[in-house]
Amino acid sequence: MTQPALDAPHAASAEANPFVALRRYVSKTLAIAGMEAQKMRQDPTELFTRAVQPALWLLVFGQVMAHMRAIDTGTTGYLDFLAPGILAQSVLFVAIFYGIAIIWERDLGILQKFLASPTPRSALVAGKALSAGMRSLTQVLIIYALAALLGVGLSFNPLRIAGVLAIVFLGAAVFSTLSLLVAVIVKTRERFMGIGQVITMPLFFASNAIYPIAAMPRWLQVVAYVNPLTYMVDALRELMLATGAGAVSLLVDVGVLLGVAVVLIAVAARLYGRITT
Repeated sequence: MTQPALDAPHAASAEANPFVALRRYVSKTLAIAGMEAQKMRQDPTELFTRAVQPALWLLVFGQVMAHMRAIDTGTTGYLDFLAPGILAQSVLFVAIFYGIAIIWERDLGILQKFLASPTPRSALVAGKALSAGMRSLTQVLIIYALAALLGVGLSFNPLRIAGVLAIVFLGAAVFSTLSLLVAVIVKTRERFMGIGQVITMPLFFASNAIYPIAAMPRWLQVVAYVNPLTYMVDALRELMLATGAGAVSLLVDVGVLLGVAVVLIAVAARLYGRITT
């Protein structure tokens, strides 16, 4: 027997081994995320310019509303209440326009090469979702620094900070994958930017980021409870603040975000190739 024939059963058994398959899948996902991370090195200023808007929300809007005491946040000070919401907003704004990258990749012919490779499409989508989380890490540093300067009662427990990073990655995965789905459907940069704006503001204002759900009219409360941003904000409040101000169980928050992320990645993986047609 030839050497290739002898090696074939070993290759087949390796493919059949779920641990080997999982390792290869994770390796390919991380490779895609690593390629995306290289783009950040080429233009690092983008990450800091995106911090201007959340900084204004904290320094201007937050200070004014805290001074007016116009929004009842119970025993939690308004700046304390607002800081996790602005971190979630920052992650949303970074991730929701992430889909425009695949339109550029299609126009440059890069996407077609990815689709022709043996890398599973779900790994392509998951890798991009992971890289969106990496882009959001600078927002965590900036919001934490600003919040500390403003006297927000932050928790610096290492386990809680690790939890914040995990929630940021998970939230970025949800909204970047939603962004990829929009890009697959609209297929042009101009339409994508318009729809991205239409999606972003309702997600933000129909959440508990800047006011409690109890302050909303009944119909908007229903919308808020089906909005994944609500659960991201709630998880961040529980983990970021020393007093822990989450209104929902942390397990529920994580479960909702994880479930939405899995569903969106599965759907995006099935539709991913349609952007080239």
